[in-house]
Formats: sequence, C-alpha cells, structure tokens
Amino acid sequence: MPVVGQRFGLAHFLGDFGERKVAGLPTWTAFLARRMSPAIRTCVTTEERQANLSRKLARAANLLRTRVDVALEQQNQDLLKAMNARTRMQLRLQATVEGLSVAAITYYVVGLFGYLVKGAHDSRLLQAEPSLITGLFVPFAALAIWYVVRRVRKRHIDPGE
Repeated sequence: MPVVGQRFGLAHFLGDFGERKVAGLPTWTAFLARRMSPAIRTCVTTEERQANLSRKLARAANLLRTRVDVALEQQNQDLLKAMNARTRMQLRLQATVEGLSVAAITYYVVGLFGYLVKGAHDSRLLQAEPSLITGLFVPFAALAIWYVVRRVRKRHIDPGE
C-alpha cells in the first residue's frame, strides 16, 4: 500500500519541506494519510481492476482472432479440396480426350493408308485385296499412334527427359 501522497509525489514534497511536529496537532503527513488513504486505495483498486479488465479483453481478442484464423483455415482447406477435385476431373477428361485423339488420328491414318493400298492395287503393284491389308494395318497404326501420343505427353510432363 503506498504511503500517503507517494503516488502523486506529495510525500516527497512534504519531506523536502521540513515538516515538524507541533504538540497536540497532527503533522501534515499524518493528516493527509488519514484523509487521502481511502482515495488512494480507491485509485489503486481501480487501476488493478482496469489492468485485470485489459488482460481479459486481450485474452478475449486473442480467442476471437484464433476463431477467425480457424475459420479461414477451414475455408482454405475447402477451397483446396475443391481445386483437387477439379484437377482430378480435368485429368480424367484429358485422358479421355487423349484416347479419343488416338482413335481419331488412327481413323485418318488408316483412311490415308487405305487410299495408298487402293492406288497400289489399281496400278497392279499389289495383288492382295485392299480392304484386307487395310484391316490388318489398323492395330499396328493404333499402337504406333498411341505410343507417339504417350511419348509426347511424357515429354510435356518431364521436360528433362
């Protein structure tokens, strides 16, 4: 508990003033101690309450900030899950498109090969039936085109190779 006026510098002032006790009368220090101590105790108590309230408010603000951070992290996690699902869907779609591309390219290559075989047959360079040779060519063309598409895809994924 602070001495009377110590908080406000009054005790130091009265000590410098050179106060002397007069018979039958209280000193200024004793008088002020008796009259001002309750007010000073009230000030000290109020200051302690304010400090306690400030600590509680800081803790509540930290808890609120933590709650907001947790909510933001949950939103970020949800966004990442959605992005992951979209990426998986895009990869499946890309694989489907690659498969269709192999089929389409094979169709056109086999068609061009068929024209070549028909031309060779018509010019008597080839004795076999053109549709038979073209039909036998289909699996080889499909396999070769699939291999080329696969290599191109790998080259795009791993540019160092």
